[in-house]
This record gives sequence, structure tokens and C-alpha cells, in this order.
Amino acid sequence: MMSTNQNVKQTAPPSTPANRWQSSPTRIRPLFSASQPPYLPLSLFYLFYFGALGALIPYWPTYLQALGLRPNEIGELVAIFSITRIVAPNVCGLLADYTCVRMPIVRLATGLAVVSFFLILDVRSFWGIATVMTLFTFFWNAVLPQMEATLINHIGTSRYGQVRLWGSVGFIAVVLLMGPLLDYVGIQTLPSILLILYLGLWFCSLLVPEAPIPAPTSQPESFYQVLKQPHVGIFLLACFLMQASHGPYYTFYSIYLENHGNSHSLISSLWALGVICEVGVFLVVGGWLSRYGTFRLLLLTFVLASVRWFLIGAFADSLAILVIAQVLHAATFGAYHATSIHMINAYFTGQNQVRGQAIYSSFGFGAGGMVGSLCAGYCWDWIGPSATFYMGAILSASATIIVWTNLREEAAD
Repeated sequence: MMSTNQNVKQTAPPSTPANRWQSSPTRIRPLFSASQPPYLPLSLFYLFYFGALGALIPYWPTYLQALGLRPNEIGELVAIFSITRIVAPNVCGLLADYTCVRMPIVRLATGLAVVSFFLILDVRSFWGIATVMTLFTFFWNAVLPQMEATLINHIGTSRYGQVRLWGSVGFIAVVLLMGPLLDYVGIQTLPSILLILYLGLWFCSLLVPEAPIPAPTSQPESFYQVLKQPHVGIFLLACFLMQASHGPYYTFYSIYLENHGNSHSLISSLWALGVICEVGVFLVVGGWLSRYGTFRLLLLTFVLASVRWFLIGAFADSLAILVIAQVLHAATFGAYHATSIHMINAYFTGQNQVRGQAIYSSFGFGAGGMVGSLCAGYCWDWIGPSATFYMGAILSASATIIVWTNLREEAAD
């Protein structure tokens, strides 16, 4: 494989913004690059990125509850993660399109996320936390779509799961350690632990070299032409509903289990179990896509999501049922996300890749996550915890109907 600088010289004339950026003496360079796909630095980045999420997602709502915040306030604060995810990936996607580089943006955004999160150590009020989290999550959410496109350009979609699984490993390791650790040192130490993980992530971003952007084999459609295609819109709507259905889980699952008398250690073990199953899916999902096709696999993930949320809502006191529900995380995140990445990469090609990843992130994890978290926060006291999870089951069932009735032609792909 040719080096990044050689590729940029061949694909952009000297007067383009890409070369002006790359020739700048102030450009931040990776600590090393390699002629072969950089599996180690990519794997380390995903290890730390999702390792940090292993401390944040299960325990941030619990930390907010310990500060004395009400369920609707917790739902609103968790929704900030999704609100900024609507905007940040698209802003940085446009910047990546203009500069034709991605990793300098990742390094800058990661560093600013660390600086922003440092402020959380001194705030305790709702509005203070909301302000800091808006800054932090904007920079945090700018990172992953750039890395997904970089990863695919380095190794291709068929080997995507081989690197992405290290993110799952990081999540599992941290979430298993966090349960006993927080039982010992207390939930109030969570921000300090997160800050250490974010510093590690920033260092890992320095190790990842830029990936060459492959030249399209034909004149590509514009981003907006692709976005206006009906099947793309239907797919994005289904992603919105799928992520909205996860709102009760990501916002209140730990609190829900804690209210039923479970320890942090058991709660962390259940979170880890789900991600362990996700790792197994990432190892084999490439073969499933080839054998069964994207439509069938995507449809199955929506069906199993409805089953999962119903089981959690109906059988909170049954450890055996909760274990089964967590095993289904293999489908509701692992298979769903890998299939969605495959579809987005097929829809958006060439220089549309980053904005394609960004719009997928914005519609699903952003807008869908925001609606799901807000609804969960308001419904928790209004209709009760179990019914809030049933609401998630209804949302994913709606996605199932939409995909089945509108995307069956995709079964022939």
C-alpha cells in the first residue's frame, strides 16, 4: 500500500485545500505509520473509545442520581449525548470533505473533548452539568464517524469486525472493573476515572495514520442525490426507531436493576455479558451478510430488539430472563450495527463516505437516541419503569414493520 502522502499527491493537485492542509508546518502527525494496514493503532483506539463508554453509559445515570437529580432531569442530561450527535458528525464531515483528511480532525476533537470534560470535576448543578456535557459531547461525537470511514479505508468492510471487536473488548474490560471499583471507592469518583480514559484515547489518536481515500470507479452521485433516494430514507427512519427503542436501556437500565436490589458488580456483569455476545457477532457477521443478505439480517435484529425490551420490562426480578435479554445484545447492537455500516458504505461511496457515516450517526444514535432518552425520562414516573421498556419494544416493532413493507426488494442484494 502506498503511503498517505503519496496518495494525497496523486489524488489532489498542489492548489487544493487538501495539499495546503497537509503541507502546513503546524500539522499534527501520527507517531508512526506503516505500509501495511495499521491494525494495532486502530485496535487500540477502539479499545479506549468503547472502554470509556463502558464507564460512561452504565454508570453516568447512576452518578447523576447520586447528585440528587430527578428522573426527567437525568433523561434530559443523557439526551444531550444524542442531541450533539445530530450536529457534530455533520459539521466535521463537511470539514473532512473540504480538507480531504480525517485524522487531524479526530486528534483535535479528542483533545478538546478531554479539555471540556475536565470542567465536570467542579460542577454539580443541572445547568452546570448540561453546559459541560454539551461541550464535551459535541467534540466526542465528532470522532467516531471519521474513525469508521478511516477504518474501512484502511482494511475494508469484510474485516471491519476484526478491529471493531476490540472496542467491545474494551467495553467489557472496563465495565467489569467498574462494578467492583465503584462498590469500593464510590460513584462520586466516576468523573475522575473517565478523565483518565479520555486522556488514553487522545494518546491513541496520535498513533493512527491517515488512510487514503479510494478514487471512485465512476462519477459518484452527490451526497444529496443519494440522501433523496427513497430506500435510503426508509433505512434511516428505521435506524431512528431502533435507537429510540434503546432509550430506556441506555438511560435507566442500571438504575432499574439497582432498584430491584442488584449490586454494581452484578449490574456490570450483565452489561459485560451483552457486549461479550456482541464480540462473537463481530467475528462472524461478515459471513452472515454474504449468506443471508443485509435485508434479512437487519429485519431479524429489529424483531429481536422487541423481544429483548419486552423481557426486560416484564421479568426484572428473574436473573435467568435478564441473562437471555442481554445475550440478545448480540443482535440488537452487534449484528444491527455491522449490517448498518455495510449498508451505509454501499449507499455512500468515495468522498461521500464520511458524511454518510455522519448522517447514519445523526439519524440513529443522534435523533433516535435523543427522542428515546427524553421519552424514557418523562415516562419513567408517568407510566412506570416496566411500561417504559414496553414503549421501547413498540418502537422497534414499528421499525420491523417499516423495513418489511418498504425494503423487501433489498433481499435480492
